[in-house]
Amino acid sequence: MVLKLYGNPQATCTKRVAVVLYEKKIPFELVVIDLSKGEHKAPAFLEKQPFGQVPYIEDDGFTLFESRAISRYLDAKYPNKGPKLTPDSDLKAKALFEQGVSIEQSNFDPFASKAIMEAIFKPMFGQTKNDAVYDEAIKTLSAKLDAYEKILAKQKYLGGDGVTLADLFHLPYGSLLATAGSDLMTSKGPNVTRWWKDISSRESWAAIAKGIPAGVNKFD
Repeated sequence: MVLKLYGNPQATCTKRVAVVLYEKKIPFELVVIDLSKGEHKAPAFLEKQPFGQVPYIEDDGFTLFESRAISRYLDAKYPNKGPKLTPDSDLKAKALFEQGVSIEQSNFDPFASKAIMEAIFKPMFGQTKNDAVYDEAIKTLSAKLDAYEKILAKQKYLGGDGVTLADLFHLPYGSLLATAGSDLMTSKGPNVTRWWKDISSRESWAAIAKGIPAGVNKFD
């Protein structure tokens, strides 16, 4: 039975899971949840995802939500499909990976998502952008990326010398920053620019960047 991903084709966190599915070439079906109609707040949805957020997956009777947890689960369950995205043998490599994951969640996501909320999502829903909030988020993110520049001067990727989930987790919000009016990902410094161009040009991201195909997604 094919794995089912319940989410929206354009939603950032749904894309976070989808890029891992594409990276590892795991067949899945996208069951589209229409956020504009409030389908994520319907009783049937809330039984599976009590916070009323996308996405969640159903995998042979097992239900899981939270995009980063889903991504880790997929990489662990399918170690022989596609690249291994979570080091699990070498202690130091695993520690660097965990450091990278923590960096993304603590030092990138809160500020990138806040800027994008103000510049993209609020106007989309008829609300007014708060320029002060946007400017502060971009200023803070810029300072955080100064630290990225130092880290990436010493290693190719955020979690070590191989691409991992720690890198891929940046793609959904990082790719929207330019649309939101910020060129930070390509102007911060040579190391951040090199890293960002590397991960954002991956075939898996190119396949879903403009939207995840609805229905069954198969791979040869």
